[in-house]
Amino acid sequence: MSHEIRRRLPLARQVHDRDAVRRAEPQLLDELWNDPTTRVLVVHENSTLASQDDVVYLSPAAVTGLTKVYLGRHEGSAFVAVLTDDAFTADSALDAAVLSVATTQWRDLRLMAPALGELDVGLVTQAVAMANWHRSHSFSPQRGQPAQPQQAGWVRVDDAGTQIFPRTDAAIIVLVTDADDRVLLGNNALWEEDRFSLLAGYVEPGESLEDAVVREMFEECGLRVVDPTYVASQPWPFPASLMLGFRARLADGQDATAIMADGEEIRSLRWFTREELTTAAETNAIKLPGPVSIARHLLEDWLGASIAQEDTWLGKR
Repeated sequence: MSHEIRRRLPLARQVHDRDAVRRAEPQLLDELWNDPTTRVLVVHENSTLASQDDVVYLSPAAVTGLTKVYLGRHEGSAFVAVLTDDAFTADSALDAAVLSVATTQWRDLRLMAPALGELDVGLVTQAVAMANWHRSHSFSPQRGQPAQPQQAGWVRVDDAGTQIFPRTDAAIIVLVTDADDRVLLGNNALWEEDRFSLLAGYVEPGESLEDAVVREMFEECGLRVVDPTYVASQPWPFPASLMLGFRARLADGQDATAIMADGEEIRSLRWFTREELTTAAETNAIKLPGPVSIARHLLEDWLGASIAQEDTWLGKR
């Protein structure tokens, strides 16, 4: 089951070789910039340049003077991400001919991921994650000094030589069922009132994934769950999460009707049978997670069918 779901998760697909052993080569980026076969993708916040749903790759000569990250290789080609905090214009950093094409635009990874091939989605997911990390680590968290990129963009170093490495925050997302095999969905207080998803939360320091499942579910719905079972994971680089999908069930003796939203993070909670969820989705009575989310795939696995609802929402999970 885990393998089948993982193959469907849009952001978990990757076929390129990250080639991490070469990152420490001092002249690697200079060497790649002088190689006309190097392919460059450009990232602005959570978006990349694309023509409809195809990633636009530039030649090294088209982009100058920006933070670069070596992404790896695939079938003889090297790939480098160029990161910027500002949307490019034709007269600043990109070849004017590229932006003169009407179909070239900034496309958010969360919108285009389901339509991308394995190579493109793996590269863009990696690049967006690194862009978000670089943007939040311009200064050393230990000394407050400016920190400069090194090792092909995979380390930042301050004036004292302190190395700062990229980080990923582990988060669990859980499909909870009761004795009648109904699924529990919640409405986050930051969402529209008709938007529902699986419950989720961050893993705390010194905590196992399984313990995080039990703790977070109690905090968010007021009930105890048991038998947390890992299903699959996918990166969620918005800005720096790894979503770890679990299934769990209500502990024996727990009254499913005693669910209690905290009113702050979770506005409301509802149990759904398969028939109720299918009808609610088909009639748009509720909005469910979009196809890029691991929550959608966990729900479809429980449902035993695809959810007939599209979504262009750019929120969490």
